[in-house]
This record gives sequence, structure tokens and C-alpha cells, in this order.
Amino acid sequence: METVEMTSVSLKRPHPEDGVANADEIKRQKISEKDKTENNSGQSVETVAEQQEKSLLENTKNETANEEGEEQEDEELEDSEEDGDPESFADMMKHGLTESDVGITKFVSSHKGFSGILKERYSDFVVHEIAKDGHVSHLDDFTVPVDNEDPSEETFTVLSDEDKKRLEELQLFKNKETSVAIEVIEDSKEKRTIIHQAIKSLFPGLETKTEDRDGKKYIIAYHAAGKKALANPRKHSWPKSRGSYCHFVLYKENKDTMDAINVLSKFLRVKPNIFSYMGTKDKRAITVQEIAVLRITAQRLAHLNKCLMNFKLGNFSYKNHPLKLGELQGNHFTVVLRNITGTDNQIEEAMQSLREIGFINYYGMQRFGTTAVPTYQIGRAILQNNWTEVMDLILKPRPGAEKGYLVKCREEWAKTRDPAAALKKLPVKRCVEGQLLRGLSKYGMKNIISAFGIIPRNNRLMYIHSYQSYVWNNMVSKRIEDYGLKAVPGDLVLKGATAVHIEEDDVNNYTIHDVVMPLPGFDVIYPKHKIGEAYKEMLVADNLDINNMRHKIRDYSLSGAYRKIIIRPQNVNWEVVAYDDPKIPLFNTDLDKLEGKPVPVLPTEGKFRALKMEFSLPPSTYATMAIREVLKMDTSIKNQTQLNTTWLR
Repeated sequence: METVEMTSVSLKRPHPEDGVANADEIKRQKISEKDKTENNSGQSVETVAEQQEKSLLENTKNETANEEGEEQEDEELEDSEEDGDPESFADMMKHGLTESDVGITKFVSSHKGFSGILKERYSDFVVHEIAKDGHVSHLDDFTVPVDNEDPSEETFTVLSDEDKKRLEELQLFKNKETSVAIEVIEDSKEKRTIIHQAIKSLFPGLETKTEDRDGKKYIIAYHAAGKKALANPRKHSWPKSRGSYCHFVLYKENKDTMDAINVLSKFLRVKPNIFSYMGTKDKRAITVQEIAVLRITAQRLAHLNKCLMNFKLGNFSYKNHPLKLGELQGNHFTVVLRNITGTDNQIEEAMQSLREIGFINYYGMQRFGTTAVPTYQIGRAILQNNWTEVMDLILKPRPGAEKGYLVKCREEWAKTRDPAAALKKLPVKRCVEGQLLRGLSKYGMKNIISAFGIIPRNNRLMYIHSYQSYVWNNMVSKRIEDYGLKAVPGDLVLKGATAVHIEEDDVNNYTIHDVVMPLPGFDVIYPKHKIGEAYKEMLVADNLDINNMRHKIRDYSLSGAYRKIIIRPQNVNWEVVAYDDPKIPLFNTDLDKLEGKPVPVLPTEGKFRALKMEFSLPPSTYATMAIREVLKMDTSIKNQTQLNTTWLR
């Protein structure tokens, strides 16, 4: 899965009064660091602890900030951890992870970090999808392709709300009726034709016919092909000359991709699986991406713009192919960091480093969950074939605040070990806990493997991918600590899709930007230097054999993959702007431009300063990690709640 979503956090330096409380911890962190190495280019590779120690000594400004926290891309694993009130959420985060817990400990740049607030407003974070051909998705056209086959505008208004409700219930088999009769008022052939078209267009899967009843004309709607008709839009009503898929640009605000598709499905009365896309986008952001839908007209889609909240559809075209997950070049980000404290020189140095060197391609914090039980621990238990541990990690009581019904569910489980009794405590059955309990009720406590299999496959695989990411992060930190920012003999590089070792006489032909590291699996090779041995040692400590990554359940066998250790963003640009009002936007979005809104007028000097930055990243990289490199701050929600006195949702 493509992962570009960002955790909503306020990235603030500690207040000076926090220094006393944190000094001992920082000393412990510093002492525990084996050493700080200098790479051959003279750029120091510093730890989080060292950077925070500097910030305690050098930053003396008192600041207050609003913090925003939202569910992220990897939230599929954490459906149960829904937003609570600010205090309970902050309390829960006290038991969450910090970056060092998941191996994120190094920086590549030498500049001094500074404070900034990320996502003070969701409109401060804008993502534009980049297609394989380099085209950047923008919403800039609401017009509908001219098509003589399209029904008239009257199609969308001829049915009453009551008619639509009855037809929807018929279409979705929500009642026992086998048909719906709609009387034709002001009967004419033209009127009947429009009603026929409206029903077939708005309610795929229904057929219609005209009947005379007591001297009146009725249009009768009925199921012709059973329940499968709902999932398979009508083939015979689609013109052969028109591409089967309507492609469009989805512009959405503060809503994730699947939520948006579910809303569209509900309005169109179709199954969500007829939509396709290249990647999921963040919730707390403004995102622009391409979507394709099977045999739904641009006219019907455009009509939804009149009733949709928080998103718009446009740039319609018909094509003969759907979209495939992952088939994109990347994403272009426009990010505003508000209330920054860095000097112009600090900001210039930080952004030049991002442009020229880049950032460590760590898996971001959202990869590992947001509660006291990290997802990588569950992944490790799966790989160990320890199914009792898998069950307990998901269901046992855990520290930190959670929704009340989840707490009761866990308490019931700990007390009775009765899946049916624990399940009764859950009003939301679709969460991971509910799915596992339902599986245990069905298959019994002696068949945890089958019970766990009820959880959707992608969610199950995310656990083991989280463990792979955990290993990768730790190994990359050790690689940079031991060898710095240059390619060395024994490193791995890709030639095509094949990984090869760098030999001594070939080392000058490569830079750190060519080096890849493996995610552990049965189909990868490891570095020849001591990091290769470090992989083996880490897995041995977790009771796993690096030479046997095949699992007796095929789904959980890890083939492995390669990932670049340093990413250099493309199209990096930035500017520092002044502003007085924290509530005003600092730039115009695609929708603002379409609606003709004037460009925000900003003062030359203001109460606050903001860093507006733009950059493009390839798929499966975390924009959080790029911003971390600029600010030199731990991006975990736990760390941010500790650095601020309030957490405002």
C-alpha cells in the first residue's frame, strides 16, 4: 500500500522549564549512545537525544500551540482506536511510541533544529498525486464531456425523494417487495421514457416496464438478475463507443480516500469496489488525486457536486482501463509550518540540506500504530507462530485511555476468556478486536489461526509488514551510525530489479543515494559488512531465523524487498511568509482558484512567521520524515503531547 499520509502534530521545541525534568533522561540517552560518527564529507550524524539536548540549552522562547491528532493511513489496523476527547487522547499517548522505540534515531544534516506547528489547519497540508507519466493531478475543470448518449438533466429530478427511497430499498433488498410501482403523472411517452432512464441510471441492477392499472400508467421497477446485478453495473446500457471507465479528479478536504469513495457509493447507490485509485491519501489534509469508476457517467458524477460536503469532482474523461494501486510516480506536497522560530539562516541551511542531501527514508510513526501495543509486536508474534500471543496482544487490557466500550470489552476478555461475552461489549463490530472475537466465537479457542483469518487480509499483512519496517529502521540507523553518509564496500545497490554488493574497486561509482537496505525475507540478500550480521542478530533475539523466513501459512511468508536508505526530494522550493491571523489560509487551493477567490494578501512583517515548503516524493515514503529532518524533532504523537501542555483536537 502506498503510504503518504501524515500524523497531525505540533512540532515544538521543549520549554526551558522542561529542561530540569528532561535533563536526566537526556543524559541517559546520551550515555547510552555508543558514539557519534562523522562521515567523510564532514557532516555530523547526530542522535535525537543530542539534538534535543541542544534545544534545551538554546531555545528559551515560551510558545503555545494547538495540536491536531487524527487517524492515519495505517489506521486500518487501529479502527478500534477512535478519537476521544483531547485529555483522554493525550493520556493514551503517554503510553504510545517514540521514534527511538521504532529505530528512528539519526539525522543526516548538521543544521540546528527549530520549532514549527504542522497542520495547525488541515489546509496547511496539500497533496497532489503525480501519475506515472509525470502529470500532476489538479482540479481545474468542472465541465462534463459532451456525449449524446447521456440522459437529460430532467433524469435527476423526475423521481421524488419518496420514490428514490423505495427504489433504493428495492435495489439493496432491504424489504420484502419484489417490485416498486411509480405512477406516471401527466402521462406522455416522453415522460415515461425519462422515468425509465432515471431508474436504470440511478439504480443499477433494476429493470423497468410499463403497465396499465385501472386506466393509469405505472412504471414497474424490479430485479432482473438477482443480487449480483448491484455489483455489476448494467452492461447493455453503456455505449460501445465510450470508454468503460470514467476517470475524474477527486478533491477532498479532511476526509480519507476510502471514506470519500464510500460516500460516493452511497449517493450513486453502487458497490465501492467499482472504484479504483492509485493510492490512498491522508485524512487531515487537502488532497487531489485521480479516481476511476466503472460505467458511471460523468454527468451523474458532476451532479453530485451539488450535494457533496468537503469534496469536489472534476476533470472528467472516459477511458478503457481502471487505475491500479501503486501505479504512480509519487506525490507533490505543499506544507505550511506555522509559528516557526528558526532564523533565516537556519531555515536556508535546513532546506538546502533537504534539497541536496535529502532525509533518511525511515518508515514513519503511523506504520507502527498509536497505542501501548505496537503493531510490530503483533507481527513478530505471527512470524514466531505464537498465536496465543497474537490473540493476547490484540485483546488484552492495555494502558492508556481508550473508548469506554473497548475498555469494557478487554476487561471482559481478561476476566472470562469468553469471546461471545467480550463481543457483546462492542457496539462497533468491524474493529480488529470485534473481528477476532467473532472468529474465536465461530472457530473456538483452539483454532486461533482460522479466527485471526476473519480479519481482512490487508490488515493481517500490515502487522508483519510493520515488523519488517521495525527491523529496517533499526538496521538503517546502525548502518548510518557505523558508516556515515557514503557508499562503502559490502553495501547493496540495485541493478535493474536485482540487488548486488558494492565491491572495493567499484565503490567510487556509487553514492549514499544509490544504497538500498533489505526488508527481511526469503528472497533478499544482505549487506556483506557487519550490518549483515546485525540483521541476523536482531532476528535471533526475536526468536526468528533469517535464513528461514517462509511461514507454514503462505500469506505470512516474507519474500522481502529493497528500500533506498536516503531519499532526495524533487522540486524542493520554500519561502518564509509573515502573518497576523492564525485562522487565515496562507495560499490558495485548486478549489479557491476555480471559485475565483483572491490570493491571500500577507503583511511584510507580522506577529508570526511561517515556512511554506514544496517537494515531491516517490510512493511509499513518509513526508513526516522529510519534515522531521528540517525541524530536527521527534514526530511521534507521544513526544509532542509531552512537549505541550494542551492537546486540542
